[in-house]
Amino acid sequence: MPEERLCLDCGTVLHGRSDKKFCDDQCRNNYNNQLNSDSYNLVRNINNTLKRNRRIMEELNPTGKTKVTRKKMAGKGFDFDHITSIYQTKTGSSYYFCYEYGYLLLDNDEVLLVKREEKE
Repeated sequence: MPEERLCLDCGTVLHGRSDKKFCDDQCRNNYNNQLNSDSYNLVRNINNTLKRNRRIMEELNPTGKTKVTRKKMAGKGFDFDHITSIYQTKTGSSYYFCYEYGYLLLDNDEVLLVKREEKE
């Protein structure tokens, strides 16, 4: 007699194909969402932080090159720990980017905001 198989999500007895794991699409989706929720939440939170950083720099830098204070950026919710890339100049300066918007840390709590121009 074959062993009784149960839905991995709700525990209902399964009928039908021998390789069936779930009783319906809802249970399959629920099971996979629960399985991946921690890693998806981490990625979603990081992406939200990067988008917020980009939006803040876009708002504070309408002309493409502007000086602001680090305090002003942090006051709007900017997170200096999350960036998408670093550009190192020949002189050794480091520009930190969130997508096409970047910043250079200056003296006296000042920050130079820049926008990278797309090359055609």
